[in-house]
Amino acid sequence: MRNPLWFIFWLLVLVGVSLIVACLGAFFYIWMYLLSQCCDCFRSVADFFLKCAQFPGYCCAAMLSCQSLC
Repeated sequence: MRNPLWFIFWLLVLVGVSLIVACLGAFFYIWMYLLSQCCDCFRSVADFFLKCAQFPGYCCAAMLSCQSLC
């Protein structure tokens, strides 16, 4: 049986943290993606901001499966 406390934990992380991280990540991802087309040195930075923009999806998947941190 899954622990419903992990559901509540991931819901709080989703609402409190991940939406802010995703908004900032999406904003900076757009600019870094444009710069990475000109210079390859920005590609890893753009990938990092893409992962930040995808963080709410990770939180939703963990919330629905009641996944623990470990």
